[in-house]
Amino acid sequence: MRLGLVLNEASQGLRRNIAMVISVILVTFISLTFVGAAILLQMQIGQMKGYWYDRAQVAIYFCTDVDTGGNCAQAEATTDQIAAVKAQLQSATLKPYIKKFQFETHEEAYTNFKAQFSDSPLAGFTTPSMLNESYRVNLKDPNRAAILIDSIKNLAGVQDVEDQRGYLDQIFAVLNAASYTAIGLAALMLIAAVLLIATTIRLSAFSRRREIGIMRLVGASNRFIQTPFILEGVFAALIGSVLAGGAIVAIVQFFVRGYLGTTLGATTTLVGPADAWIVVPILIVLGALLASLSAGAAISRYLKV
Repeated sequence: MRLGLVLNEASQGLRRNIAMVISVILVTFISLTFVGAAILLQMQIGQMKGYWYDRAQVAIYFCTDVDTGGNCAQAEATTDQIAAVKAQLQSATLKPYIKKFQFETHEEAYTNFKAQFSDSPLAGFTTPSMLNESYRVNLKDPNRAAILIDSIKNLAGVQDVEDQRGYLDQIFAVLNAASYTAIGLAALMLIAAVLLIATTIRLSAFSRRREIGIMRLVGASNRFIQTPFILEGVFAALIGSVLAGGAIVAIVQFFVRGYLGTTLGATTTLVGPADAWIVVPILIVLGALLASLSAGAAISRYLKV
């Protein structure tokens, strides 16, 4: 098979259907950008889980003189009750699961509350005695929090035992929903791209039906006839894929690392350029594969007619 002749046929087909080719490029670009964004979002969720789950604590709140929930009866937890909880944390049962723990007094809780809610009207009405004293426990394996909770929750003076990963799970659920939405939109756009590529190839084949007839009469193989049409679809899709890859790199560089990095500071880990460059070849391969399959199927069906 002469490569120069095949490439020349493919380039002629691209020039003849320039409007459809631009449509294929745009649809491929948009759909693969959604795919890349979904992949990056899953990477971000994975990094955030690894970062925050290791830092998530189990908070053991002690009763105040206004609490009625848990094991409280409107009485402040006594020194002996707090000491009993500490002894349980240091016991042979729980010690293997605990990385470290620290005690937070009323005053420390109040200081943290003011820093967190300085702009809230509640800060002016809250006093240190209204905030629970607590133990903040870091586990070696955050997935074993249930063992700690079951061992502590029924002890005297304990108002509540809270696994802070519950808050993180809600955030990750929202991020996962956004990721699945992007995947759904990407799937619809990819279907549109596949159909558009197939339509473009069939129109290109129809416009060159006389040439195809002559090639078949002189004994050209189906493979020789099909290859230029497949290359047309692949070339158009590759341009869209490269544009999508560039968009992903730009999003990471200017939005994630630029805007979000400045806004969030060092409070969380963010995906970086290295992650974006992992996604780029995936998009290029995906675009070329879908284009070749749809173009191949379209021209094969046309030649059977």
